Formats: sequence, structure tokens, C-alpha cells
Amino acid sequence: MNTAKNIRFIFCAIALTASLLAGAQRMDKLIARDMKLAVKQYKLLAAKTPADSMPRHYDPRKLEWVNSDTKWWCSGFFPGSLWLIYEYTKDEAIRKEAEQRLAILEKEKHYTGNHDLGFMMYCSFGNAYRITGNPLYKPTIDTSAMSLATRYRPAIQSIQSWDSNDKLKCPVIIDNMMNLELLYWVAQHGGDNKLKEIALTHANSTLARHFRPDGSSYHVLDYDPATSQLIRKLTWQGTADESAWSRGQSWGLYGFTMMYRFTKDVRYLEQAKKIAGFIFNHPNMPADLVPYWDFNAPGIPNAYRDASSAAINASALLELAQYVGKEESNYYLKTAEKIIRSLSSKTYLAKSGANGGYLLMHNVGNLPFHSEIDTTLTYADYYFLEALIRYQQWILDKKFPYNS
Repeated sequence: MNTAKNIRFIFCAIALTASLLAGAQRMDKLIARDMKLAVKQYKLLAAKTPADSMPRHYDPRKLEWVNSDTKWWCSGFFPGSLWLIYEYTKDEAIRKEAEQRLAILEKEKHYTGNHDLGFMMYCSFGNAYRITGNPLYKPTIDTSAMSLATRYRPAIQSIQSWDSNDKLKCPVIIDNMMNLELLYWVAQHGGDNKLKEIALTHANSTLARHFRPDGSSYHVLDYDPATSQLIRKLTWQGTADESAWSRGQSWGLYGFTMMYRFTKDVRYLEQAKKIAGFIFNHPNMPADLVPYWDFNAPGIPNAYRDASSAAINASALLELAQYVGKEESNYYLKTAEKIIRSLSSKTYLAKSGANGGYLLMHNVGNLPFHSEIDTTLTYADYYFLEALIRYQQWILDKKFPYNS
């Protein structure tokens, strides 16, 4: 009897191993297919984008490419995506395009007009330095971090996101968590230690003030610069002040996972897990794990989806899975894989030559301000590509780079 049980156990183990290997091989092929498409699409997108500009989005209704100057907050995502594509494919034409786009972006290392230097300069020059090791890129990254630090406001223990306007006095948004990577990385690689302290203080103030008990976050906290008092908590891109704007939740998930990588502060890990719990246990999360643009959006299930939020989630979960126990890790990995498969389906992934050269369809930029609705977004593509690279390197090739 025991022999029979042992035999069954062995066969079950073999079957499970075979199943896992088959799944890995399927993901390997899916990633290869997506990256092959990315090469074609981004060569098309590059050809449609003037040499002194960056792509912003493609309007399929007007068949129009919309571009931006290099000061736009998303200007680093196109060159960043090119570097990610090059990292996987080693396509020299893609690398050349990436280098040309860096050349026009480099001057923004001195920009202090908003908090997005991390998006602009670390996603671009940071990836270039990581992939090539070219020391010429590092001074640009270092200078960018110092420029970002000028927006730190000690009285509120936070980096001011946008300049004051007629509606906001001193806004701090959840997105800002993403830009702390630039500060902390530079501090760890020969930069001023004050950059690390700013990143830590901002993360701690965000942890203390930005979140609701259920793990969801507000989008914007507005302060009075004269008194340093918190005036109100509101949204700029969600459906309502007390709603959960989907991409905001994704920024928080990614940001606190990344801060745990740097610090090993368990508070950040627990917050990332709590945010993940909110996102993936929410009753309004669709079965394909591509969120509605706001978890409380009116009109669900007919509300717009935001593939950019899903892409950020997938990339974040692949890192979060490295820091938790086996059971939680498996859950996060399976969830990330399901998101990647959804985004790789014909529902969200463009056909070759379509979608203006972008990869992902069905993203929402800022619906309340009627901007970039159900269209392409550069950061959607960037985090989708990052998720593909992370899955290939960390899960299939088992080369997770942040082991302590």
C-alpha cells in the first residue's frame, strides 16, 4: 500500500514538474513573440516621431500621432522602452534610436519644474547605464537626482509634486513614490546621502498620510506652504476624492515594493502587500485583472479599462514575489503571469503595424480632464516591457539581481 502511494506521489510530482516546465516554456515563447512585435512597432513609432520630440500617444479615431517636448513628464518612457527592447533583442537599430533620443533628453537633468525626474531620467538614462555600463550616463543620472531634490519641502516632509496653481497650494501625489528610486539609487552609488534621507522621509510621510485603512490611497494631498498643515485629501485623476483611482494604487504598490528593496524596512513590505490585497481582492477587479480606470468608476462593468495600471501591477508583483514566503510568492507570480497573458491577448496588444506603433491599447490617462482616454500611453508600454523582461530574467532565467 505504501509502495503504491509512493509511486502515485512520484508520478504526481513528475506531472506537476512537467506542467510547470510547460508553462514556463509557453511564457518564454509568449515573451519572445511580444518582443519581436515590440521591435517592429517601435521602429514604426520612431519613424513617426520627429527627431526633436518624444511620442505621447496615438489617436486611432483621428489617425494622429501626438508628440511632446522633452520637458513633458513622460519624455523618458520612449527611450526607456527602447532600451528594454534592446536588452532582450540586441537589435542595433533599436539601440541607435535609444541613443539618439537620450541625446535630446539629456538637457532635462537640470529641470526642476515637477517631481517626475525619476520617470524622465531614471527610466531612460538609468536603464541605459544598467544595460550598457557606459560611465558617460552616470553624471546625468546624478545631476537629475540633485535637481529632483530641490523640490523637497522639509516642513511637510515631502517632495512637492506640482507647482502651486489656482486650485492647489502645495500638492503631493501618490505617483511621487516612483521617483524615489532615482534618489535612493544615486545615494547608494556615490551621491549625496541627503538624497537617501529625502527618499526615506517622503516614503514615511506617504505611508503615514496617504492611505486609508483598507490599503487604498488618496491621489493628492494638498498642504498650506505658509503653515505646513495638510489642507485636504483629494483626487485629480480619479472619479471622486474618496474613490480608488486604479493607477494610483499601482504606483503605491510598485513604489513601496521598490523602497523595501533598498531599505529592507518591513513596514514598506507590509504596505506593498496590503495594497496588493486591496487591488486583487477588490470586488470590481475584472476577471482578466486589467482594472477599470477607477475601482469606483461609474458605469462598471462598462467603464473604461486601464491597461497601464495592469502593466505596472504585473511588474511590481514580480518583484514583490521575491521578498515573501513561498505561498505568497506563488500567488503573486501567478497573478503577474495572468496579467501578462491578458495584456498579450488580442484584446489589449496591438497587431503589427497598427495602433500607431504602440503596443498596448485601452489605457486611460486623465478621464476627469478629458485627456488620453481609451488610447495608447508611453508608460503603459514601458511597464509592460519591464514586466516581460523581469519575467524572463527573474523567473525563467532565475537571475533576480537584488538578492541581499
